[in-house]
Amino acid sequence: MKILVINGSPKGKFSITLQTMKYLEKLYPEHEFSVLDAGQRIKALEKDFSAAWEAVEKAELIIFSYPVYTFVAPCQLHRFIELLKASRIDLSGKFATQLSTSKHFYDITAHNYIRDNCFDLGMKYIKGLSADMDDLLSEKGQKEAREFFDYVCWNVENGFSETAPKKPSAPKNVSVSLPENSGAEKSGDVVIITDCEPENKQLSAMISRFCTVLPRKTRVVNLRDFPFSGGCLGCFGCAVSGKCVYKDGFDDFLRNELQTGEAIVYAFTVKDHSMGALFKMYDDRQFCNGHRTVTMGMPFGYLVSGNLSEEENLRMIIEARAQVGGNFLAGIATDESDPDYEIDRLAKTLSYAIENKYVPPQNFYGIGGMKIFRDLIWQMQGMMKADHKFYKSHGQYDFPQKKWPRMLAMYAVGAMIGNPKIKAKMGNRMNEGMLMPYKKLLDKTEKR
Repeated sequence: MKILVINGSPKGKFSITLQTMKYLEKLYPEHEFSVLDAGQRIKALEKDFSAAWEAVEKAELIIFSYPVYTFVAPCQLHRFIELLKASRIDLSGKFATQLSTSKHFYDITAHNYIRDNCFDLGMKYIKGLSADMDDLLSEKGQKEAREFFDYVCWNVENGFSETAPKKPSAPKNVSVSLPENSGAEKSGDVVIITDCEPENKQLSAMISRFCTVLPRKTRVVNLRDFPFSGGCLGCFGCAVSGKCVYKDGFDDFLRNELQTGEAIVYAFTVKDHSMGALFKMYDDRQFCNGHRTVTMGMPFGYLVSGNLSEEENLRMIIEARAQVGGNFLAGIATDESDPDYEIDRLAKTLSYAIENKYVPPQNFYGIGGMKIFRDLIWQMQGMMKADHKFYKSHGQYDFPQKKWPRMLAMYAVGAMIGNPKIKAKMGNRMNEGMLMPYKKLLDKTEKR
């Protein structure tokens, strides 16, 4: 086969993910491999997409190769997909798969994003491989890489691919009404971050209504006005100092202008199953904060134009981002059915969360994600010094769990219930014993 590897890493030939593709190329010389460094060359491709067009057109199998950055693929690969769709090249019938490397922090949402866009392009998608960064250095990882490629080839030979979902319906974009401004004095500082284009009247109206009905002061920050030098390079230059190698001032802008607010509301239009390449650049560049949950306790909200109800993966990313960061997701207002009501509800809920400092406990998305980060930072503390210091000071190293009294008690309980005679005599007393501390709490609880 003619195989095109679309290298989404901004590191180009120095990509760790790309090494797995090189490994497979050596093992399977009967196939013709070529690499398009889309991540590293994205600015050049924005000016002239012809080289990418030619490479994609010749390929029989396209493999998206990339590291996972903040829940999804790097912003450079996001932008490449935007350019690929805008080119209107016919990819229908071509086979596609993907290979990512990460520490498995939300690799599933990254793979869903690539898969959904492959379906948009009419490609025959084959389930990809999500590998650990170090997998290729082990015999197990090498075996998994070989078996993955064999599986892909087998699917191509047999014409098998995943079933594409039904095409999404066109956005409804129910109109938004703009109430009169009461002129009442407001306090507070809610930051609205958007990538709204001047011609996007729908999203502009949603932002305007929210600013009017929210009983707090708002600041609208449009990412299109910030002079980004580029997307995150994955260079780890910020790992020790927290300073980005770019000189565009984004790290100071982020800390002094955006994260100083009492709440953040994101406003965007659904694009390519995501918030779009510019928002992804904003997300990736926040790596100057490393893996530190510096906004924990701050409420988040979303104003979304488009059919978010049909974007299961994007909804997962939105919830998971808040959960991992320790933020209360005050709501997501869309324009699918009744935007006036949803915007007003979001405004009231966000105001309540600010006034009452409401931060509910994390669910699986948050706890599971932070355990991955906890283990990662502990192992890499020598390099990620700022992260390590933050995790220590905030008690995020919750291992080893030396809860000896409880562990010994569980050994005793295990021995008892493992003995049929003792278990028969116990009857319901074990359940009663487990409820004893709760009964004590309820007995001493008085009406508020």
